[in-house]
Amino acid sequence: MRQKISALPLTACLAISGFFREIKKDERALSGVVVAILLILIAVLAIVLIWGFLSGWLEELWFRIVGEAAAL
Repeated sequence: MRQKISALPLTACLAISGFFREIKKDERALSGVVVAILLILIAVLAIVLIWGFLSGWLEELWFRIVGEAAAL
């Protein structure tokens, strides 16, 4: 029983390394990962660009709202 418990971390390590080895060999899975990462990067870039364009307009709108509320 003690030998099985001590062999458990080694077995887990070998299973994980085998999993990653299979991912590296399988080009279809690797290309799916690359596509997913690229889509995430494109989405983040689009959000940053949109926020950059709209931030000035939103600040102006916010100061108008706050200014009119302070005047009341």
